[in-house]
Amino acid sequence: MKLEHVAHIESTIKIKDHPYIGGAWTPNYDEVNATDMEVIGEIPADIDGVYLRNTENQVHEAIGRYHPFDGDGMIHMISFADGKAEYRNRFVRTKGFVAEQEAGRSLWAGLMEHPTSSTRPGWGAQEWLKDSSSTDVIVHAGKVLSTFYQCGDGYRLDPYTLEQFGTESWVPLDGISSHARLDEQTGELLFFNYSKHAPFMHYGVVGADNRLRHYVPIPLPGPRLPHDMAFTENYAILNDLPVFWDEEMLERDIHAVRLHKDMPSRFAVIPRLGQPEDIRWFEADPTYVLHWLNAWEEGDEVVLDGYFQEHPVPGHYPDAPPGFERMMAYLDQSLLMPRLHRWRFNIRTGETREERLDDQTLEFGTINQRHAGRSYRYGYSAVPKKGWFLFTGFTKHDVETGDSWTIDLGKNRYGSEAGFAPRVGGTAEDDGYLVSFVTDLEEDRSEAILIDASDIEGGPVCRIILPHRICSGTHASWAHGEDIRKARERLA
Repeated sequence: MKLEHVAHIESTIKIKDHPYIGGAWTPNYDEVNATDMEVIGEIPADIDGVYLRNTENQVHEAIGRYHPFDGDGMIHMISFADGKAEYRNRFVRTKGFVAEQEAGRSLWAGLMEHPTSSTRPGWGAQEWLKDSSSTDVIVHAGKVLSTFYQCGDGYRLDPYTLEQFGTESWVPLDGISSHARLDEQTGELLFFNYSKHAPFMHYGVVGADNRLRHYVPIPLPGPRLPHDMAFTENYAILNDLPVFWDEEMLERDIHAVRLHKDMPSRFAVIPRLGQPEDIRWFEADPTYVLHWLNAWEEGDEVVLDGYFQEHPVPGHYPDAPPGFERMMAYLDQSLLMPRLHRWRFNIRTGETREERLDDQTLEFGTINQRHAGRSYRYGYSAVPKKGWFLFTGFTKHDVETGDSWTIDLGKNRYGSEAGFAPRVGGTAEDDGYLVSFVTDLEEDRSEAILIDASDIEGGPVCRIILPHRICSGTHASWAHGEDIRKARERLA
């Protein structure tokens, strides 16, 4: 292995007995570049692009109780070309990260504390939080865009070198939510944000040239907590779900989430470049959905697949350390019970139809992104570990036949959200590789794995041993090398 140590970030963390500071969630503080890594198997020559994962890494002792989503964003990158791989990782140099490095301590309280605990104003929908840019990562217009789940600035990096370019210039005053959606067919980026002031939500489109093309309000009855959106060829789909802050407690600046049982789930279907008066609202059974898998148009219907939570407000986790019962409950997918689900919105009649696609507990799904916004056949969901925010394997669904296949990663091995890397020259929808970072607690190391997406039960075709064990985290994505090169040429 050829290894270059780029930087070591000094930590002041002293947290003891925290369920999300040790084990697979042990933070990283070293930034490295690595090539010629040990490979078990052989790296295929027909994979070209970049897999990126965002992770949360707490650097300084927390102000009060620490929630894992408070940690500073760190991007891990592995690139593939010509049968070779290269790995890099970098902290995202957010405004908050830089300020706390200068101060040598935490300046912002996190999700589990009252806003008055922060020593400085924050960003986004919860104005006392640090925008750690630690939630999602996507490549648009040839550059990485990392985002924060409570709405923030959006930070740009080079997808291969992780060179940093600061905040994105087109981001509106209310920021962007964690999940912007890329239409690979047009190069457009669709995004939304939300806030505690009217109209409470906005929706926008950024062109392939990285210029803001469209930005309109999506009026809601009050503050909401949407997390994700979806799109089709002609529409964007946003949501108003009945899980949001308690109104009376919010008046006291207490951000307590509850299920409003008597309210339906509502979906706003708006033409991609539409105005507020063009929105068609649809109602459905009450739930909360963290992530959508895909959406498309079928005759008069807009069809949406996602993960319907059976118990979106699970209460307290019984085996948690004192003070962490609520946090651990909301991180435990086995308590939330998300199920792969389908909604059909009839644009002509206004009718909603729903159906369950699978009864397994699954989340964090991905598809061949060439089919995003279009009809598709295969989805790949992460299998959660009971009691923890960790993934033990992946399930592939054939949404046409209802068949499914699952791969288990092995004892004490935990993967990241998979990216789908189409095989160079491939034509079938599942002709490609699932890419994931796996943390192996038995071997005390991390590795990148490639799984043949057409035969996931066959196991990894290769395993690339990384130079250090990486911290677990939230989201990941794949970007095609050809797309990155074309975007750079277009914007040069």
